[in-house]
Amino acid sequence: MSKDSKENSPYGAGFVAACIVVGAVLLCGALIIIGGRSSSSAASSVSGGVQQQAVVETQPSTEEPGGPATLASSPAAGAVRSSAGCNRGSGDQSVPDKAPAVDGWDVSRRIVVPRSATYGPAVTDPDGFRRCFAHSPTGAVYAAYSAFAAMADQDAVIATARKLMVPGPDTDALIRELQSDNSDTGYSVPQLAGYHLIDTAPDRVIVLLVTPVQSGYMSLTLTLIWHDGDWRLKPPAPGEPVGAPFAQHRDLSDFVAWSGV
Repeated sequence: MSKDSKENSPYGAGFVAACIVVGAVLLCGALIIIGGRSSSSAASSVSGGVQQQAVVETQPSTEEPGGPATLASSPAAGAVRSSAGCNRGSGDQSVPDKAPAVDGWDVSRRIVVPRSATYGPAVTDPDGFRRCFAHSPTGAVYAAYSAFAAMADQDAVIATARKLMVPGPDTDALIRELQSDNSDTGYSVPQLAGYHLIDTAPDRVIVLLVTPVQSGYMSLTLTLIWHDGDWRLKPPAPGEPVGAPFAQHRDLSDFVAWSGV
């Protein structure tokens, strides 16, 4: 895999967590992802911006035929997430080295994400948070796409962190940093182009998600942990950005191309 890695973002953990991968900057000769709120200082650092893809002009639905159901007992926005009632089976444990079949593509918080009756999500909360994915590598990939979309909504990033991250002191530290972040709320969001599975285990999957930028593609790294009956994200260590390490790629040759746009 041809890439230049950059572990740390110059904007810090909270900045990146607010909206992973919303632009690109030239830093030390390497193109790296930045995420978060588009403050005036960040805007002045962007070189070339992101090559935006068209987003399907529809709104996410929680009651599409064959799609995820909305439960009356789903937690309200900002509440601590519960996986009660998911009851998803493990299913096929093969590694998806080809684009998985989908029932359809939905727009979730401006990101086009996949939907499957087999792999999830089985539940979409009233605030749009998608959950209840299959306990399998393919279910984890579906969960990763929905996690990326959830983190793209800066206005709900604290509630998202509470639901999405594995509970613990690192998640608590991330939430405190997000609560103290007073950056502007303007942002743009690139679409996902594909994925590459780094490692798979019964209760842990490490996946690279890739997005287009002006000169090629950029990837971020997500570690998903099976916790309390669903896939959740491992939070970064305090002071580190969500999604690190980031990397530059010339093309999608190392990835499974998988996109709804």
